[in-house]
Amino acid sequence: MGRSAVMAPVPSKLYSDDVSLLVVLLDTNPFFWSTASLPFSKFLSHVLAFLNSILLINQLNQVVVIATGCNSCNFIFDSSSVPANPNLENGRMPALCSNLLQKLEEFVTGDEKLSKEVLAAGIGSSLLSGSLSMALCYIQRVFRTGPLHPQPRILCLQGSPDGPEQYVAVMNAIFSAQRSMVPIDSCVIGAQHSAFLQQASYITGGVYLKPQQLDGLFQYLSTVFATDLHSRRFLQLPKPAGVDFRASCFCHKNTIDMGYICSVCLSIFCKHHKKCSTCGSVFGQAQSDGNSATDRKRKTPET
Repeated sequence: MGRSAVMAPVPSKLYSDDVSLLVVLLDTNPFFWSTASLPFSKFLSHVLAFLNSILLINQLNQVVVIATGCNSCNFIFDSSSVPANPNLENGRMPALCSNLLQKLEEFVTGDEKLSKEVLAAGIGSSLLSGSLSMALCYIQRVFRTGPLHPQPRILCLQGSPDGPEQYVAVMNAIFSAQRSMVPIDSCVIGAQHSAFLQQASYITGGVYLKPQQLDGLFQYLSTVFATDLHSRRFLQLPKPAGVDFRASCFCHKNTIDMGYICSVCLSIFCKHHKKCSTCGSVFGQAQSDGNSATDRKRKTPET
């Protein structure tokens, strides 16, 4: 009897193949949106229509939105916490808009108060690592609560450039998502490609896309990112032409092909330093210095 109890199959915790839990990471970086070709209000209208379509495809679908700012990130919408109202004729759109817009306004106001220094040049990065961690924590909590759960996936709507100082944290989140079999989809709306999100989608089996025409953003979202994981097996989704696997140095924030890595905190530097600027670990002598000393010793004439 003990053996039969051990060998009993474990029941599946999934509703079905087409039920989805979509966690959307919404970039609200004011430095980016002040110079973007697409106004933030129009971008938000595309996103709201897309989220509503996800909820209308299947009544068991769940949508969670996490706002990603320059100084903080926070949950601004969770469809599981919105009470269903049978009197609504247009689905969940009224409840979605009222709750999300109110929380978004509060978040943007609070995030701007945290900005004490204005960037002198360029566009500051958003806290992508923090929002990814929050999304994975939420998904793990869903895994551990209740007998059933939908298929989870993460969608990053990113416009800000990558922050090299977040490299280690972002990579840790990517590998955690890979281990949990959570795909990370990426929709880059900025002028440049995101090396972080290219690696995230490639490693986790997600979809990476940089739309060519932002005016038709809803069409991109609804045709590419609205499909559930089961349906993707039968579709020809866009694939990136190439993935940039290069890392960024922590000292100058430049993309490098070769560099030095701290064995304690995994910080990356383009040149040899005596001390790690991140964790304070003291490095040993560079290998080139040791080799040159050995060469000088070999070249010393014998007496």
